[in-house]
Amino acid sequence: MKTLVLSVNAQELDMRKIRFAAELIKKGGLVAFPTETVYGLGADALNPDAVLSVFEAKKRPLDNPPIVHVCKVSDVRRLVKEVPSKAKGLMKRFWPGPLTLILKHSTIVPEVTVACLDTIALRMPSHKVALALIKESGCPIAAPSANLAGKPSPTSARHVLDDLDGRIDAILDAGPTRIGIESTVLDLTVDPPQILRPGGTLYEALAESLGRVILNPAAVADKMLPITQTSSPGVKHRHYAPNADMFLVEGKADAVMCKIDELISFYKSKGKKVGVLTTDETKTHDGSGIVKSLGSRNDLAVIANNLFRLLREFDNEDVDVIIAEGVSDSGIGLAVMNRLRKAAAYKIIKAS
Repeated sequence: MKTLVLSVNAQELDMRKIRFAAELIKKGGLVAFPTETVYGLGADALNPDAVLSVFEAKKRPLDNPPIVHVCKVSDVRRLVKEVPSKAKGLMKRFWPGPLTLILKHSTIVPEVTVACLDTIALRMPSHKVALALIKESGCPIAAPSANLAGKPSPTSARHVLDDLDGRIDAILDAGPTRIGIESTVLDLTVDPPQILRPGGTLYEALAESLGRVILNPAAVADKMLPITQTSSPGVKHRHYAPNADMFLVEGKADAVMCKIDELISFYKSKGKKVGVLTTDETKTHDGSGIVKSLGSRNDLAVIANNLFRLLREFDNEDVDVIIAEGVSDSGIGLAVMNRLRKAAAYKIIKAS
């Protein structure tokens, strides 16, 4: 298979290219497309063979269901048993945007799309290209991130090609994504609602809207949890992982800098090629290897936007070890720390 790359401008949509991609979706094909968070790999959510092809292309475990994307709120009604009042309020406030809602699915949804669960994950992206593709396809689109399972999520078409060239039909390339980290996943089938994955919609905003919302233990874990303590099947699989062995150093800035310098010296003495993922405030390290800054500690949105891109850059530079610096878990920092901990496979060093 040759993967076709179609360049599009989100501000001036070329509907011929959008419709071409939509026809591929209608025929059971796979199209990667940009959202405001990361690039997704899309297929007709109601076509079980097409959805199965998504799993095969990504080498994704079948027990990890994709998020289903819609382009209007009315699309939700036929995909779920009911739309609770909390869901209606959240859709009105946060859609289109980086919020995924977990609801009980209706009988029209194929089992493969929901990994044989009784729930479905739904969201409406805000990216104009994504919305146009869904509308022209005439169906909800099942779309996990457009990468090989376990790798850092793609924030550009180049990242998609690196992982999936020759494995999918086409990519709609609209440049880098805006947020750079996935949507927040909120389970509305439990009371109080529970965040299964922190992301682009902030915990603070959801708490303000709902009054009470809790964080699933897996969302804030700093160690691997037993499967019995997780509510989302996907959390038991490795995510966002670079090729190199990765360690995350958490603590106060001065202690973190000292610990990182210590680790750099240790691994260089072992003949390892070291990558250091740091921030603007602490990016100078004595005797360091390849240093990349996520951005300023005072701008967590920039850090979120840079995270997956920089992890992929370390892959391209064939480092053996990545030593990463933790950041504040306030605001979108909660999602950044969730991704960093998972990328490091919970190999976390507390600096003091």
